[in-house]
Amino acid sequence: MHTLFRFFSVLPLGLAHGIGALLGWLAWLLSPTYRRRFAANSAQAGYAFDEVSPAIGHAGRMVTELPRLWLKDTPVNHTHGAEVVEAAWARGKGIVFLTPHLGCFELSVQGAAARWSAQHGPITILYRPAKQPWLAQMMLSARNRSGIEAVPTTLSGVRQMIKALRKGQAVGLLPDQVPPDGQGQWAPFFGQPAYTMTLAARLALQTGATVVLARCERLSWGRGFDLYFEDLPSPLPAEMDAAVLHLNQAMEHLIRQCPQQYLWGYGRYKQPRQAAPATPGESA
Repeated sequence: MHTLFRFFSVLPLGLAHGIGALLGWLAWLLSPTYRRRFAANSAQAGYAFDEVSPAIGHAGRMVTELPRLWLKDTPVNHTHGAEVVEAAWARGKGIVFLTPHLGCFELSVQGAAARWSAQHGPITILYRPAKQPWLAQMMLSARNRSGIEAVPTTLSGVRQMIKALRKGQAVGLLPDQVPPDGQGQWAPFFGQPAYTMTLAARLALQTGATVVLARCERLSWGRGFDLYFEDLPSPLPAEMDAAVLHLNQAMEHLIRQCPQQYLWGYGRYKQPRQAAPATPGESA
């Protein structure tokens, strides 16, 4: 697997994406569970299958582009909304970058770090180590690249994120990821209750950091990636229930701008797994 990973890291992006698209469709064809979840999640958001079917290929592209993102420097083609990020830095309270499982979300943080970390410090992200030793080591080195500081999904990691924000730096999160039990609350997502992390809202409310929405879209035929930043449509409410709902609605807004690249097969509405005592969400 290690050799295969390195092989994909040196393939031309167009070829890697072509292989990935085939693998994505193969996985969809071979897994009835995946097909049912994809159909149910996209229908819940109001999309017919033909409107979002390209997302099947994009799920495979996500897999085959990952070695390149981890082992090489992959610049974005164009950055849109950089003025939004500059204005957030000017406020001096730090930034909470939020992106859903949309497009090349790994490159969202890499692109932001490449542009702003030299001046404003690293972007801190949470990560959960892989179980395979070779992959865990590769993941650690890849996600702790220049301008990015990866911290574990523990209370210590959350404290490091708070510390970074209070220093005026930035953190990055995937707020549509299902958190462990005790680290979230149920809130509507495309009209259906979904267990939603409270951490993103807590970080912003406790530190006064500015929330910036990000999405990174793949261009066709392996031509690269475009990165987009924007403000929240309206200020984050101060009450937690309302803030969590507000962020879910912000993720819906991003997804609707490019539904053909969202991971509709992700188990967004699943029950949360059991967490260990003293969870980050309870103590942050």
